[in-house]
Amino acid sequence: MKILLTGSSGQLAAEFKKFLNLKGIEFEAPEEHVLDITNKEKVHAAVSSYNPTHIINCAAFNLVDDAENDSDKAFLINRDAVEILASESNKINASFMHFSTDYVFDGKKNDFYTEADKPNPLNKYAQSKFEGEEKARLAKKHLILRLSWVIGEGNQNFLYRLKQWSKNNRVLKISSDEVSVPTFTFDIVPACMKAINAELRGTYHLTNSGYASRYELARHYLKIRKLNNILLPVPMASFNSAAQRPVFTAMSNALISSKLDIEIPSWEESLERYCEEYDN
Repeated sequence: MKILLTGSSGQLAAEFKKFLNLKGIEFEAPEEHVLDITNKEKVHAAVSSYNPTHIINCAAFNLVDDAENDSDKAFLINRDAVEILASESNKINASFMHFSTDYVFDGKKNDFYTEADKPNPLNKYAQSKFEGEEKARLAKKHLILRLSWVIGEGNQNFLYRLKQWSKNNRVLKISSDEVSVPTFTFDIVPACMKAINAELRGTYHLTNSGYASRYELARHYLKIRKLNNILLPVPMASFNSAAQRPVFTAMSNALISSKLDIEIPSWEESLERYCEEYDN
């Protein structure tokens, strides 16, 4: 097994690198200026020289509001680059793992989304990720994993931002009507590696178990960290964001759990672990 990782500076790639190093699995994770996934020549050069058995695409444009004003960049990274990677994977018969998002759904189901539900993106970011899924399916050996509210090591997640806000503000206003599943990188990566070993193909939802609002997640975090900030639940509409956001996008992980014969921890359990091991 030889793995080529893209998006090496992100929190998901960081967890992959930690796991692969621990397990002694051969991999390359070029810095983004070396492996610019939007550049066909650079992607071809990297894939040709390394000749991986698996390509794992951790790169993404994840700034939801920025995508409204810079949709060209969002579609370039989240759709066009995915097509390049899928094409290159076919040339060397490598498997291609790509990550999508719960935001491909419009949040109007009022129940857990399953893989059988039809996407209906509400904003430019979500549309770019949805179209990226279609490009990923061009790879003969593709596996698309939809994630939600990814939390890992580093400063690229909601809990890191919450911690910074808590240092400077006694009162914190957090949306109480935006609901999904906090999902931790240290749970994502082992499941991904099991999926690789099982040669899983298709589209699956990979989240922790349960669901929560941003407010509930923040409240649990502050309690564990013994922080005495006051949390005020407010509607997400009060933040005047550029992008329209879906309300309830919690996804069921039942299908992938069954396929891989695994039990994915609840977000509450994994939040405890995150606070112990990652939140320094």
